[in-house]
Amino acid sequence: MKTNAIKLHKQGPAEVMKMESVELSDPGPGQVTLEQTVIGLNYMDVYQRSGAYPLELPSALGLEAAGNVIKVASDVDDLAVGDRVVYGPVLGAYAQHRNAPAARMIKIPDGISDDVAAAILMKGMTVEYLMCRTYPVKAGENVLFHAASGGVGHLAGQWGRHIGARMIGVTSGEENCKAILKHGYSDAIDRNSENIAERVRELTDGKGVSVVFDSVGEASFDASLASLSARGYFISFGATTGEAPAVKPSTLQHGGSLYFCRPTLANYIATREDLVHSSNAVFELVKKGVLDVMVGQKKPLADIVDVHKGFEAGDTTGSTLLTP
Repeated sequence: MKTNAIKLHKQGPAEVMKMESVELSDPGPGQVTLEQTVIGLNYMDVYQRSGAYPLELPSALGLEAAGNVIKVASDVDDLAVGDRVVYGPVLGAYAQHRNAPAARMIKIPDGISDDVAAAILMKGMTVEYLMCRTYPVKAGENVLFHAASGGVGHLAGQWGRHIGARMIGVTSGEENCKAILKHGYSDAIDRNSENIAERVRELTDGKGVSVVFDSVGEASFDASLASLSARGYFISFGATTGEAPAVKPSTLQHGGSLYFCRPTLANYIATREDLVHSSNAVFELVKKGVLDVMVGQKKPLADIVDVHKGFEAGDTTGSTLLTP
């Protein structure tokens, strides 16, 4: 069958992405064919498109989507035609139809829409592995979370509030600061007009935070280190402004016996067991009303170049969805 998909023949700026008509074969062993209904946008898409993360070219793009199963390989017995599923990260999500491994599919629970599933799966699992397994946040702890206005940041504030932690969010501008206070954050710091570390010390009576979750990278590195309490944890999980600098052991020593960690979602959901555990945790909190995903933008896949440009410029809030 013929379908449309975004392809990369080289890595670089947003314009390297091209919509192409491709021939889709029947699903291979262990695969299903999906008719996709909605596609999630993640910053890893930008890393892969730009060349920050290497790809074997030509390549598909996109990691997260929801849709309906329309074909099933003969050796797949836990999915059937008509099942609603969501997945991530599986390269090739920027497409109308695709083949994908059945072992990475998650059935969408009743009562949860395709839009919510595609907007929340990877971002929610990111929050789950960061705040429940990389550093298990506890009630009463002071937590600093960068990029609090983004898709991951919105969910982190709500998850942290549910745990009982004091969530301090970093964002940009007065409006964003007001907005994140509605999404679980007790306090908001404007990185455009405030000294982050100084403000953290004021808010915590000079103690600093037990853990900082930093997806910004180079631009926020010094402020994150300076915001930590003794024996605090610096969790670096992204680099939207460039890679954070190398960390000397003595820097951690003199900062108060600090810990530095650079985890990634792929390692925390590598097995089917971990994938199911993480996705179940996310959807359970959705069903309980703890997590309320904010879809800030919904655009056609054909507009992917402009969508990526706005995403990189920081012009988006909450989650961004694409319609095939």
